[in-house]
Amino acid sequence: MTDYFEIHGRDGAARLGELRLSDPLTTPALVDGSIDDAGSLWTDERDVPKGYREILTVLPHRAFPAGTDERVEEAFAVDYPDVDFPSAAVVTSETAADHGADAYILSDAQGFVGHASAFRDEIIAAREALPADTALYLSGVATPRNAATLVYAGVDLLDAKRARVRGLQGFYLTSEGEYFLEDLDELPCSCPACQGKRLDVDPDDSSGGPSSAARAAAFDREDCADHNEYALESELATIRRRIRDGRLRDYIEGQARHDQWLTAAFREFDDQYSYLEERTPVIRDTELASASEDTLRRVEIQRFAERVTERYRNRFSNPLVLVPCSATKPYSESQSHAQFHDAIQYRAHQVSMTSPIGVVPMELELTYPAQHYDTVVTGRWSEAEKSFVADALRRYLERNEYPRVVAHVPEGGYREICERVEAAVDVDFEYTVEEHPTTTESIGNLMSTLDGELKYGKRKRQHNTVKALADYQFGPGAGDDLFADVALETTSRYPKLQVRDGDGEDDDGNGGQQLATMVPQYGVLSFTLAGARVWADSEAPTKRVEIDEFVPHGSVLAPGVVDASEDIRVGDEVVVEGPRAFAVGRARMFGSEMVESTRGEAVQVRHVEDR
Repeated sequence: MTDYFEIHGRDGAARLGELRLSDPLTTPALVDGSIDDAGSLWTDERDVPKGYREILTVLPHRAFPAGTDERVEEAFAVDYPDVDFPSAAVVTSETAADHGADAYILSDAQGFVGHASAFRDEIIAAREALPADTALYLSGVATPRNAATLVYAGVDLLDAKRARVRGLQGFYLTSEGEYFLEDLDELPCSCPACQGKRLDVDPDDSSGGPSSAARAAAFDREDCADHNEYALESELATIRRRIRDGRLRDYIEGQARHDQWLTAAFREFDDQYSYLEERTPVIRDTELASASEDTLRRVEIQRFAERVTERYRNRFSNPLVLVPCSATKPYSESQSHAQFHDAIQYRAHQVSMTSPIGVVPMELELTYPAQHYDTVVTGRWSEAEKSFVADALRRYLERNEYPRVVAHVPEGGYREICERVEAAVDVDFEYTVEEHPTTTESIGNLMSTLDGELKYGKRKRQHNTVKALADYQFGPGAGDDLFADVALETTSRYPKLQVRDGDGEDDDGNGGQQLATMVPQYGVLSFTLAGARVWADSEAPTKRVEIDEFVPHGSVLAPGVVDASEDIRVGDEVVVEGPRAFAVGRARMFGSEMVESTRGEAVQVRHVEDR
């Protein structure tokens, strides 16, 4: 149980939190000035410290370096006392467990930081063994260059020890790397340590270059240590901003390039999909930047492709028309897609092909991240991009049957992807593009290819959109299961569709009880209380949060959660049930975190009723 640490925001495994001292620290943060070490039990027996509310106290401990035999760790394990002040316990990745502390220090950090696979294994092992609402602290390893990767992995607290030591050794640190102080021609920083200092030129130096003596007099190693700490603090401020914006991964993909082990580290974490996926929100309103092939491995991209190819089911009997994506999002608002629409005229089901998303059925064009990404456009597809999109299209066609497939795509990457898939599935592709998809000849070909096909109506289009969103959000077949006992009606205009039960009555006795609304910002369904009841009573997979005997107003806090579905993710629609209340809202924690945590908002409640 933690009383002094609370998580306020999440971006994958990275968290934005608060260490609740007398002068609160917003994490991730440096903790140097807010910590007191009660000492090692290796050297002497130590009493439980008095502790103070103002600082984080490291309880008496025995630290073990990396590689210590498990039997030694077990033989000298420490029984940490229960205390009523902010406390930290020292553990290793192997001995990490709940000791009732607010923070946990990994004593073996210096043995695995710098080794990508070991770093991945040890951080994941510790993070999954420790309570979800406690802070993870790595001491003596942080630099401005590696801080973002440490936080991305799940670390909350750092210190400036390594950065200061490197400064005293004559190394000038930046977020890109480190430099020998003697090799600097100028100070590339305006922090307080660098401001007003200069690298003097020795007038007796005939080469005109700066002399070591002059530099040392103007900017010495103590100044360098101060600069390194300032640089680390500045980097953490940038990281906190990125977490708030939900864009730490965008930053990591560039920042980690400055060191090979950092690049390897975030790729190793990409291979641990379950760890990151559990902690990654299902919806955001921020842009996802695709600037490298590593973007293809992001949780948001993999999750979308997985749900489209494993959950989504086509409900149209018309042919499939494959079209290229557009720079404008959502696609339907682009000029090119407006031309495709005019040619198709609801005679076919339109699916867009794109890197890095894969394939996007028209019903899901608003669903995160389909309308939230931006990518580098060069006209050239890498082999990784072609393989990814081809695999997504192949799996999509294996799951969904169409009478025929029309590929309205240009030569190059799009065409090559279609040809690969055509060779792998039992479906023939018809190609309609001459030179460019929007030329008069190409649009004419598309129109004539669909001659004789019957149009589907507005009602069918809207119903299929609502069911497709349910499939995507809740699981295969959810769209049919959710509305199996409902006279499904849709009102209002796309993309703000309202879902109603034509046989039901609303609270005022009017016909057409509202069940849900389509949220254009994220492309998901948001339930009313009546809709939540239909969902809870249906065969569709339901994400449930069980609470104690109270009626929530505004939020359900973690201490009130009794149990929660393990598949709940941040941003998910959830049903909240308890002895005294029934509610619906949006998850602010993932499922197991709700159950484990003793602080923080678990569910943002939208509608609630007393029982």
